[in-house]
Amino acid sequence: MNHTLRLAQRQDADELLGRSPLAALVGMLLDQQVPMEWAFTGPRTIATRLGRDDLDAREIAALPPEDFAAVLAAKPAVHRYPAAMAKRIQQLCQHLTDYHDGDAEALWRDAGTGAELLKRLNGLPGFGKQKAQIFLALLGKQLGVTPEGWREAAGPYGEEGSYRSVADITGPESLTRVRAAKQEAKQQAKRAAG
Repeated sequence: MNHTLRLAQRQDADELLGRSPLAALVGMLLDQQVPMEWAFTGPRTIATRLGRDDLDAREIAALPPEDFAAVLAAKPAVHRYPAAMAKRIQQLCQHLTDYHDGDAEALWRDAGTGAELLKRLNGLPGFGKQKAQIFLALLGKQLGVTPEGWREAAGPYGEEGSYRSVADITGPESLTRVRAAKQEAKQQAKRAAG
């Protein structure tokens, strides 16, 4: 995998995301309750703090939980909730180690259909339906992973020309459009609830 991504809006972090399937998965896992750029910079920060150029699922899964939590909590923290996210990342890495020999790309390498891939993503620790659909859309729109029916499986996030999620961010302008769409969706939800 070697693609150009602009999710973190920082060259070194985006370079890692574009070549490392595990980094992309970890960035997606971190993408909650923090700005998208912060979440997708996290994998680079973790790798640097571990003294590595990439993330290794087996290594992360094997680290003592308190040591890995300290990696995420060091200032500046990788996430607003570093201890909780450290636990989730280790669970994700343990799952990849147990079921895919530590190879994150194995999740999608041989997926025959979008529905099958969505099921695999949805089965990951920390990935619910929405996160799985967004990551599937990112795989299809920017990483060339397009099994039959991937757009349908990704739901509204797979729509061509949409600006709903990280899957649609290709630079600063699209980031602004995605943020505006998310704000509008929140406002609509508030109006519908109120």
